[in-house]
Amino acid sequence: MPHTAKTGQRAKQRTPLSRERVLQAAVALADERGFGELTMRKLAKELGVEAMSLYNHVAGNDALLEGMIDIVFGEIAVPAVGGDWKAELRSRAVSTRAALLRHPWAVGEMEGRADHGASNLRVHDAVLGCLRAAGFSLELTVSAMSMQDAYIYGFALQQTDMTPETPEDFAAVAQQQMVDYASRLSDYPHLVEVVGGHVAKAGYDYEKEFRFGFDVILDGLERLLHDG
Repeated sequence: MPHTAKTGQRAKQRTPLSRERVLQAAVALADERGFGELTMRKLAKELGVEAMSLYNHVAGNDALLEGMIDIVFGEIAVPAVGGDWKAELRSRAVSTRAALLRHPWAVGEMEGRADHGASNLRVHDAVLGCLRAAGFSLELTVSAMSMQDAYIYGFALQQTDMTPETPEDFAAVAQQQMVDYASRLSDYPHLVEVVGGHVAKAGYDYEKEFRFGFDVILDGLERLLHDG
């Protein structure tokens, strides 16, 4: 029998609802349409159920978002306490950025939750443990954690706000800017030097620049650790 929207809905209805299924569907919907388009009614329609049935698994919008955020945290590499702390923290940073690229709606939502899920707590505890095992004092551990998160989330936020995606895209945009602003470029010699002289030729690589910046942070933390 041909698959129709109605038969597809019946198939969804035959699959019992669970908290995990509701949250996974919510994440998929937010990935596709953005978190602003996610409502209980739309989520229920996607699952082939009535909206009220969702409240048996999530208490409301806040609980839904908290569960979704914990799924994103579950995709982040958990650093091994006692290992090579720089390599472990680098891996966590890279995987956090990758998770935020897969789920751009989560940028700006990862911290400050009222209720922390198990994956959220696991990642945070491991990062703190990694720093403590490396020899950082309690005070420096707090500063190091804050610095890393500010950089990771800030970079992800900036990237989601940018239109170009590849180095070639950036080069093309920079070249066009040099044409569009030609009559004013004499007032901005440093933009001409950097954007016109470098970015217009080499472009800008998100991955390369992210790793460069994070390694600068790790190297600075290592110096503080040795100086202390």
